Amino acid sequence: MKILPVAFLAALALPLLAQQDWPPVLDASKDATIDARLVQTFEGGVRPEWGYAAAQKDTFILIHPKEARKNAPLYVVLHSAGHDVASCVNCTKIVGNHDIYRSPDDHYALYLDCGKNRGNDWWWGGMHLKDPKLTQKNGGGASTPVEKRVIDTVKWVMEKYGIDPNRVYLSGNSMGGSGTLGIGVRHGDVFAAIKANVPAGIEHVSQRMYFAPASVPAGVQLPDPPVVVDYSAPNDGWSAGHERFVKAMEERKYALFFYWGPFGHANNSAQIMKVNDLIDSFDWLSVRKNEPYIVFTKASCNSPLPWPEDLKNTTSGQVNAFFRWKNIADTAEKFEAALSLTNAAQLQTKFEIPKEAGADITVRRAQHFKLAPGTKFRWSFDTAKGEGTSDAEGLVSIPALTLTQEAKVLRVSK
Repeated sequence: MKILPVAFLAALALPLLAQQDWPPVLDASKDATIDARLVQTFEGGVRPEWGYAAAQKDTFILIHPKEARKNAPLYVVLHSAGHDVASCVNCTKIVGNHDIYRSPDDHYALYLDCGKNRGNDWWWGGMHLKDPKLTQKNGGGASTPVEKRVIDTVKWVMEKYGIDPNRVYLSGNSMGGSGTLGIGVRHGDVFAAIKANVPAGIEHVSQRMYFAPASVPAGVQLPDPPVVVDYSAPNDGWSAGHERFVKAMEERKYALFFYWGPFGHANNSAQIMKVNDLIDSFDWLSVRKNEPYIVFTKASCNSPLPWPEDLKNTTSGQVNAFFRWKNIADTAEKFEAALSLTNAAQLQTKFEIPKEAGADITVRRAQHFKLAPGTKFRWSFDTAKGEGTSDAEGLVSIPALTLTQEAKVLRVSK
């Protein structure tokens, strides 16, 4: 009788194990409450299509809304390297302890784990300038097994609990912040918006999105990314490379709200806001995946970036912090939105809010006003008007509009 190699038998066994261990199973013995919200713990194995080299078990925790509701939003959390899923959830009991982990009371909150199997599962794959070998190992545009696990677990929770598919949000701190950028920006088909607190590196997102010096391969189509909020500190070594990230986001015409200051690798929102009080100024949880959003680039009111050569600068700064939009019309024939700068009545801040500012604008995630690449369009904004041509993605972009604190309507038509 021919003896089959052990490695071959193990490869056969993995899919069978994985199929038996998925979907995840609730461990009701661990049910608990935090601030009158039900906390449930699930355990599941791996699916063959994720590509893990060996079977493993992983835990995730789901916190329910304080009051039962249908079509609730979902707040997804990726923990830092110093935590696992249990300690991450425990942080939510104390204000000031990794505040980004705490979800609104009317959301479901999903906490994923990469601590138990950390040899394989760091959200970011260890990608950072401090470790070029791991960057090389986990680089490129292909998703790793843990990234696939994150997305499939989010989708499983969405289906099981009737989540509003247009209000799914991703957040994380430190390594989880790096994972938030790397997994979230690539998956605008899942997440409406994402928020990263002192992300530990921008190599993950740079690799997955084919940022320069790479380029998107022919035939690869990336969905419109989520709206991105990032707050980092130039005196935090993990923030290295943010000048490349900001440049890439602007060149791709991706929506970014970016805040910084000398607050180090901090996670206490109140302490960070003493340095930069803009970190919670944009209502990222109001962004919906089924609604258009406006991308602002080349803004005249942006602060000078301290990266890469002025890291000892103690001045706080921002990119795109004061721009706002409100959708009015999105039909097959026209798109309309009110554009403005925020004002002192809407935003209490130590920053000086400009009375006017110039920026290029791009319309993304239009649901009905869709143009083929190279299509002519007309536009008007206040007294300005003109014509343009949609780009290779079919996007509408208009250069050098002047926005004021008084909302004015941008109108675009075929």
